[in-house]
Amino acid sequence: MYFPSLNSKIILVIGTNQGIGEAIVETFLAEDAVVVAADIAYPNESLQKISENLFHIRVDIAQEDSLIVLVKQLEGYQLVPDILVAVAGISTMGFLIESQTSDYDRVQSVNARGVYLTCKHIVQLMVKKQKAGRVILIASQAGKNGYRGMSAYVASKHAVLGLTKTLAIEVASKGILVNAVCPGIIETAMKHRERVEGGELRGMSAAQVLAEDQSQIPLGRTGTPQDVANVVLFLASPLASYMTGQSINVTGGMTMN
Repeated sequence: MYFPSLNSKIILVIGTNQGIGEAIVETFLAEDAVVVAADIAYPNESLQKISENLFHIRVDIAQEDSLIVLVKQLEGYQLVPDILVAVAGISTMGFLIESQTSDYDRVQSVNARGVYLTCKHIVQLMVKKQKAGRVILIASQAGKNGYRGMSAYVASKHAVLGLTKTLAIEVASKGILVNAVCPGIIETAMKHRERVEGGELRGMSAAQVLAEDQSQIPLGRTGTPQDVANVVLFLASPLASYMTGQSINVTGGMTMN
């Protein structure tokens, strides 16, 4: 345990079934926090107690009604979060002028609109219960740069950074700090799929794309979900008590702005 102050704090993590979200859940459980893990992959829209400190609940952040149900469940079980971590996100691959509008709309519905709805309803609940706290949004270095074949994803992550800055200003007086984490190339199932699909677009193998990725990272390696979870833990801790409206890169030096 690094931060005893997180003991028994209620952490809501949305997008937890794999990758970065899964690592974040395990990291907070190691701090003896109470974690509500929400994901579209879970079967029940009512809270399920998995262990003493862990609950699961199904939520689809693209559907506002799903978030309203989540809020009612949290309030009813007295699990109003002290800390919200919004991880859920999707991606599609395709050059912009050849892409499907439906793919763009689907990405925005989760990554931009879904994050907006998540913040709207969960932070509203935090304010209602007069809880100071933290909001940590998982954006991407794609929120600061452009990447070929990823126009929908890039646009959505730029939106997340805009929401971060605006919400940080609006709830600062409530004692709620809002920051974003911008992962670089992190080894997840989604990243592996993107390498295959992106490679096909460019006439490259997934192995060639990986080699290209690694060549652009000063530290010489791609990241792990735990690399991201460690920074989320810092932002949730007392050490980050004078930070709000920031977007923190976890990129091995690939993005420095």
